[in-house]
Amino acid sequence: MAEQLTHASGSQQLLEIRDSSDVAEARRLATRVASGADFSEVEAGNIALVATELATNLLKHANHGRIIVRVLQQSKKAGLELIALDQGPGISDLAQSMRDGYSTAGSPGTGLGAVNRLASEFDIHSLPDKGTAVLARLWFDRTSQPANPEIEFGIVCLPMPGQEVSGDDWRVESLAGKSICTLADGLGHGADAAIAARAAVETALKYRDKAPAEIVERAHGALRSTRGAALAVGEIDPAKKLLRFCGVGNIAAIILTNGGIRHLVSYNGIVGHEARKIAEFTYPWSPDSLLIMHSDGLGTRWDLRTYPALMQRHPALVAGVLFRDFWRGRDDVTVLAARENGFYSQ
Repeated sequence: MAEQLTHASGSQQLLEIRDSSDVAEARRLATRVASGADFSEVEAGNIALVATELATNLLKHANHGRIIVRVLQQSKKAGLELIALDQGPGISDLAQSMRDGYSTAGSPGTGLGAVNRLASEFDIHSLPDKGTAVLARLWFDRTSQPANPEIEFGIVCLPMPGQEVSGDDWRVESLAGKSICTLADGLGHGADAAIAARAAVETALKYRDKAPAEIVERAHGALRSTRGAALAVGEIDPAKKLLRFCGVGNIAAIILTNGGIRHLVSYNGIVGHEARKIAEFTYPWSPDSLLIMHSDGLGTRWDLRTYPALMQRHPALVAGVLFRDFWRGRDDVTVLAARENGFYSQ
C-alpha cells in the first residue's frame, strides 16, 4: 500500500512493485495523484503511461523495486515526479534502452525512450549488479514551464513502516540569490514527532532571511511546547562561493566535490529542550559541490565514490539511490541532495 505524506512542497508516496498487480496499482496511484492535483485528462494519461512503463521495467528486469511519487509545486506551476528504484542487474546498454519503441519487458512497447519523450525532465543511473534509478518529472503545462532555480535539489522523505506520517520534515527556499535547505527530525515517530518537525521547518520559513544560527535559535524557543527535534539549516550562496551551516542533533550533512568529502559540524542536543551550544560554520562552495543532508533513518556507511558517475546525475537520483541502498527500514527517513542547477549532465 502507498503511504502519503504532506509537505511544504507537496505529497510524496511510496509503492512497492512485487507482482503484476502492483504495476496496475502504480498506474492507478499515478492517475489518482494526477486527479487530485487537477491535471488535465491528457496530462493524467501521460503520467499513467510513464508510471506503467517504469513499474513494468522494475518487475520484469529486477523482480522487485519501488516507485516514489511526489507532487511538484514551483512558482504556481504544478508537476509530478516519479523515481523508480531497483537493485537488479542494471542496464548493460543504456543507449539501446533509451531508443524510442525499444522494450524487452513485455510492456506497451513504449520503452524508456518514450518516458524520456513524455517527461519534462528525465535522468537515469545504472550500474551492473547494483541496480537502476530513473527520474521522470512532468511539468504542466510545458509552454509555461517554471524557470530553472539557481539550486536544483532532490528529496526522499518517507515514514517508518507502519506509520501514517513521517516525523521528519524539510524545506528548500530561494531568497535573494541564496538557497536555504532545512531538515528537521522530530524526536521519536508518528504524529507528535511530525508536529515538532513541522514547527521547526515553519520557523525556518518565517526567519529565512536570518543566518542559519539565528534560525536554529528561534526554533529552539518555538519548539519548547513540542517533544523537540534535530534540526539542520544550510544556506548556499553561489555568488560568494560559501555555505553557512548550523546543526543540532543527529542530522548528517556532507559536502562532496570532485576533490573530496567534507563532513559538516553539528552539536549534540534536541532543539526545543536541550541545546547547550548553537554555532554556525562557513564552508567553501563551488559549482561542483553537492550538499547531502539526511536524518538518522539512513545509514552513514555510504560512499558515492563506489557509484561511478552518480555525482553527475540529477540530485533526485542521488537521494533516491542513497535511500534505496542505505535506508535502515526501522525509522523515518529523509535524504536531501542539492547542487547548482545545470551542473549535472543530461
